Amino acid sequence: MTVVAELGELSRFAGAKQLMAYGGIVPSEDSNGERTRRGNITKTGNAHLRRVVVEAAWAYRHRPSVGAKLRRRQEHVSEEVKEISWKAQQRLHERYRKLLAKGKNKGVVMTAVGRELLGFIWAIGIKVETAQKAPLQRAA
Repeated sequence: MTVVAELGELSRFAGAKQLMAYGGIVPSEDSNGERTRRGNITKTGNAHLRRVVVEAAWAYRHRPSVGAKLRRRQEHVSEEVKEISWKAQQRLHERYRKLLAKGKNKGVVMTAVGRELLGFIWAIGIKVETAQKAPLQRAA
């Protein structure tokens, strides 16, 4: 709910990368003619959004599953959105495992998973907004 309150209409972002930049969860860059160096995240975006998304990323430590509670919450959700959310669960958990296995610091891992989570949030938000606008456009 916090993410929706912080972002409003997701269609105002041209793509997931623009949303990630808005959250300040993209790597900084120092480049000149021949070389490009990427650094820590920029932190120039919405700090509250960034904190909430990174905090939510901790859930992906656990193996992906759809329990009874989640199944009930998804009853009125389109199949397309359910597919995106399942893909997100699997991919983010795998990303967590791989980065941890590489020896990355847990904070860095959670930031990376949170960044990717924002991409999935953008994808689901666009699908939901499109579905909500379709009946309004037919009525007009």
